[in-house]
Amino acid sequence: MALRSDWSQRNCSMARGLDILGDPWGMLVLREVFFGNGRFDAMKSRLGAADSVLTKRLAALVDAGLLARQPYADGGRTRQEYVLTAKGEDALPVLNAVVLWAEKHLPAPSEQSHMFVMHTGCGARTTSADSCTACGERLTVRNTSWHSLTRTPDPVPLAAAPDPAGTTPHANGAAS
Repeated sequence: MALRSDWSQRNCSMARGLDILGDPWGMLVLREVFFGNGRFDAMKSRLGAADSVLTKRLAALVDAGLLARQPYADGGRTRQEYVLTAKGEDALPVLNAVVLWAEKHLPAPSEQSHMFVMHTGCGARTTSADSCTACGERLTVRNTSWHSLTRTPDPVPLAAAPDPAGTTPHANGAAS
């Protein structure tokens, strides 16, 4: 993802990881896809990103293997939407950690500006990025919801990568 500097060959694992996950626009694109919002126009609207910015970030995330393009019909023409891959799903604890850190350490501009990580298995809000602090179960896209008060009054189940048979186990639609 050489949008600034190419750290992909560094000897440090953190530097190599930041080469992919260290770009704020890239992380926000991943947030949208986890929310089930994988269509270009919907992402552009939600993020307020310029076409060129969004196009570059989507291409970089596809090239890195975190997202894949999937065709869909749009009024007689075929377009592409972006879906998570298994590699993309594995980024969930990183995004959870950013949310949890921000909720703990940064003031929210309003009461509606909060976002919470929820374990759907037991229904509890968690303060851990990778396991539920209430019941201890490991968090995955299939048992985790994000509750963004600016999006909806209810937690939104996360989108998951299509299974090998080509069906999406959880297609929750865009939560704009």
